[in-house]
Amino acid sequence: MNGNKILAALSYFSVLFAPILFPIIVWIVGDVETKPHAKRALWTHIIPSIATFIGMIILGVMGLGSDQPDVTFGIGAMIVLCICGIISLYYFIWNIVKGIKVLKA
Repeated sequence: MNGNKILAALSYFSVLFAPILFPIIVWIVGDVETKPHAKRALWTHIIPSIATFIGMIILGVMGLGSDQPDVTFGIGAMIVLCICGIISLYYFIWNIVKGIKVLKA
């Protein structure tokens, strides 16, 4: 097992310890074999944050445009929380599986 595979796998496993920072560092200083993995891992770490940000914007717009903000905020918050949780869980599992596949390859 060479260092390139380990760095590529750590880019995916960094969802556990340094989600955005580690793939950026590997992407900048890595070689040709590790850069595509670091770039892909970086995007899969950023996508849940983008989804949460968009969900919060939608929740704010729903709360401002409603006659009953308490009810709308409560229901909207639960929906946004569930959707963002599912997206985050999906990409968390995807990163772990992809890291294992890179180590086995």
